Amino acid sequence: MHAFDVLGDPVRRRILELLAAGEQSAGALAATVQAEFGISQPAVSQHLRVLRENGFTTVRADGTRRLYAVDAAPLREVDEWLEGFRQFWSQRLDALATEIARGKRARRAAERPDEETAQ
Repeated sequence: MHAFDVLGDPVRRRILELLAAGEQSAGALAATVQAEFGISQPAVSQHLRVLRENGFTTVRADGTRRLYAVDAAPLREVDEWLEGFRQFWSQRLDALATEIARGKRARRAAERPDEETAQ
């Protein structure tokens, strides 16, 4: 399965978002995802399996619990692929930053009392 096929599913993206905060048990992930998406525990388990089998997560046993964590390697590959496209939004973000700075300068200038009327 291609990385974007894996990441194309909102449930799997949400699981990765939850795991970005740190290692979590399958039960905790299932409870959150079930509440947010209204899917069954077996459906959550299937999403966890897809993430694990495609290298996006690791799992380790802790007694009877299964603890999941993000494996960053596939995400780095996605980031490397996206690098060729950053030019399309980087210029726009730079332009936005410039406009924000202009707006801040204009607000500061408008807030300062006019020196001529103060004298």
